[in-house]
Amino acid sequence: METLPILLIVSLLGMALAGYYLNRRLQSANSKIRDQNEEIGKLRAQLSESEREQIQREGLVATAERISFDLIFLLDAEQNVIAVNQSAARLIADETAIGKPISAVVDSLELVSLVALAQHEDECLEEQFVIGSSNYRVRAQSMDYLGQAGLISIVMRDITDLVQLNRARRDLVANISHELRTPITRIRLIIEGLFLDADKPKRKASIQSLKEIAMETDSLLWLAQELLDLSMIESGEAILRLVKTPLKQVIDDAIERLESQAETKNLTIVSHVPQKFDVLCDADQLKRVLGNLLHNAIKWSPLNDAITITAAENAEHIVVTVFDNGPGVPDAVRERIFERFYQADLSRSGDDGTGLGLAICKHIVEAHGGRIWAEGNSQGIGGQFVFTVLKADADFKQPTSEHFEDERAPKLPQSVTPL
Repeated sequence: METLPILLIVSLLGMALAGYYLNRRLQSANSKIRDQNEEIGKLRAQLSESEREQIQREGLVATAERISFDLIFLLDAEQNVIAVNQSAARLIADETAIGKPISAVVDSLELVSLVALAQHEDECLEEQFVIGSSNYRVRAQSMDYLGQAGLISIVMRDITDLVQLNRARRDLVANISHELRTPITRIRLIIEGLFLDADKPKRKASIQSLKEIAMETDSLLWLAQELLDLSMIESGEAILRLVKTPLKQVIDDAIERLESQAETKNLTIVSHVPQKFDVLCDADQLKRVLGNLLHNAIKWSPLNDAITITAAENAEHIVVTVFDNGPGVPDAVRERIFERFYQADLSRSGDDGTGLGLAICKHIVEAHGGRIWAEGNSQGIGGQFVFTVLKADADFKQPTSEHFEDERAPKLPQSVTPL
């Protein structure tokens, strides 16, 4: 009987000891669980950060792919296309381009040669050539990416506008040089003629020579003034005052200024413009438009003929037409005749114009909120120029740059407002 309490005590001690060790194990397990939870939390944070970085990278790549104006191709070591951006896809217009050789995707021997050369060079190679009807500056470079060797990246930039702008600049310089050379040469010859004779030049001959010098000087002054006027109009520095004006009065004044010039060819200028038409315009500038158009009509009209001016109305505009029975404007150059210095007669033999008159007309009309164009003479119907001008009661809308031929075209100054 005495051993029973001892066994009970031993048993209780054993259970207590077992509970102690079990508790220690539970605490150790809980500590490990907490450490694992902390580690899991860190891993989740790292994963979340990696996911955000991946989204950012993919977003940047996707954005660059969609908005880049450059054409981007990625080729493998065999020159097969493995990736393109949207700009490149628009050029090739081939949904199955992936996996095809670059030579089958882009029709350009120069590009294929540049790619072959880039495969054996470490540096970036750059060339400029024509593909289709466009000019491109092309860069090609070999690269290694994600363990893949021999990849070739091609970046193509369309520089057609820059090439055309550079060509226009060269043409402008050439045309200005040509226009200035003629009167300067004549002035020099006339002056040399005055001093060639051993004797004193006769008074009558001297006066005639001086008159010719004055005429050529006037031509130079006219050219300089037209260049200045065109520059001011295009830069927005020309101030227009748009007021309600009777169109017939403007046209009659323009006709009166050109009557003496028309009489030299026995021409009649006829106006069929109703008295009722009132327009929103700067009268002096609109007279200049009509004066340039009438000057052209007089120059190209046959002798003893007539020039007709008509006007008609539509919803917001008055449409004015200047018609003559001359050779008319060839269909192929109807758009180009409004360019600076452009003249349909490339030889310019006998042409006393500067090639700026129609360019000035275009900018003045567009600054008034209208437009101007030439009718083609496919049917041999003669010369016909048409322009529109706002009715006096129309809502004036300031023209935007998209109405003009390039970014340097005139922008209406703030001072141009209806009065």
